[in-house]
Amino acid sequence: MGWFAASIAISGVGLVLANYGRKLGRPPHLVAGVVMLVYPYFVPTLVPMLIAGVLVCAALWLAVRLGW
Repeated sequence: MGWFAASIAISGVGLVLANYGRKLGRPPHLVAGVVMLVYPYFVPTLVPMLIAGVLVCAALWLAVRLGW
């Protein structure tokens, strides 16, 4: 049940990021959103899914801080 809830939450954040990136022309947000939409389907357990989500969010934060 935890895997399913995390998958829905991560995909929801990915959907919001993808829409934001598409509407405002922000490639880092669009890429991070699409990645967050897709990767939960390929990660079979909860902990690696959460770690990957944190890494994608950290990469997005770093990209925005660097001015992309």
